[in-house]
Amino acid sequence: MKSRADLKQAKCCVIKIGSAVLTDNGQGLNRQAINDWVEQISELKSRGIDVIIVSSGSVAEGMVRLGWKTRPHALHELQAAASVGQMGLIQAYEESFQSKGFKTAQVLLTHDDLANRTRYLNARATIKTLLSLSVVPIINENDVVANEELRVGDNDTLAAFIANLMSADLLMILTDQDGFFDADPRVDENATLLSEANVADKKLDFAASGGSGALGRGGMQTKLTAARIASRSGTATIIVPGLRERVVLDAIDGNNVGTLLIPNEMPLSARKRWLTAHLSIKGTLVLDDGAVKAIKKSGVSLLPIGVISVTGDFDRGELVACASADGKEFARGLVNYSSDDIKKIQQCKSTDIEACLGFVGESEVIHCDNLVLL
Repeated sequence: MKSRADLKQAKCCVIKIGSAVLTDNGQGLNRQAINDWVEQISELKSRGIDVIIVSSGSVAEGMVRLGWKTRPHALHELQAAASVGQMGLIQAYEESFQSKGFKTAQVLLTHDDLANRTRYLNARATIKTLLSLSVVPIINENDVVANEELRVGDNDTLAAFIANLMSADLLMILTDQDGFFDADPRVDENATLLSEANVADKKLDFAASGGSGALGRGGMQTKLTAARIASRSGTATIIVPGLRERVVLDAIDGNNVGTLLIPNEMPLSARKRWLTAHLSIKGTLVLDDGAVKAIKKSGVSLLPIGVISVTGDFDRGELVACASADGKEFARGLVNYSSDDIKKIQQCKSTDIEACLGFVGESEVIHCDNLVLL
């Protein structure tokens, strides 16, 4: 996406809702705001747009329920507050979406879930299935079990990782600011709201504030970092004032609200760079001529029937090379099955996977979303 006009073409949107707008500045969950967002998201879904919510607020809601006025520093106290608050947070979303005829699903993740390739693919497959069932995934960091080594760090970053995970077209961050300013508006009365900017522009670093509110962990710097992470998969980011009327619909419709941070790479080139530069090849699949031709010409998924042989020892979710019968590598992708399992199902029909393995995970050896031509 290169401009606001392109936002109308979005097919998958990750919406991150921050504590400051969600919890009414610490006075408990803002039910009216939740209902307003749900009504707008329901409209997006009626347009055929997949929506994933990354919601803060579990710790803040837990603090309210426990009667705590300031955010604790001890990890076990944060985890206790998250555990208490998660109940009310999910209940609020469930009741509101239910009134609009939609089901919700709670998804709790840690950094380890997204760093591990097998868990990465499992999470992706589950979220894709939820979306196909018209269920709205409500995602939060699993604060209850995460320790300092596993914490994503803030939900801005988590939302960016989810945008990468799902190859989303847009990451929308709802915050208590009007958008991204060229200076901190809290200390500079001449600060100007930026309507659009390239996410890689170094000037944004000087404008970003490192501060954060009493209830949340993120400031504008984390939102810039999140936008740059999201851009790795070609995802645009828009930072908008969450409590503004119809802000979600206005943003999608391309109206001049908030700040649009435009990725500096197209989705395919960004994903190709990620697959080819940041992951190690663990093995090779040699394909028959039909599979090679279909993948090169039509960009289809790799089915087991097209695999001739397997070399290397690898697990589900790892990167492998795809080669033609003469040994020339032409593509790379993330496998849905281990090397041992692919050897059992090679040259078999997808309908025979369960008979060969005793289970079926995916019908493809490599899904086209995770397969990149070189």
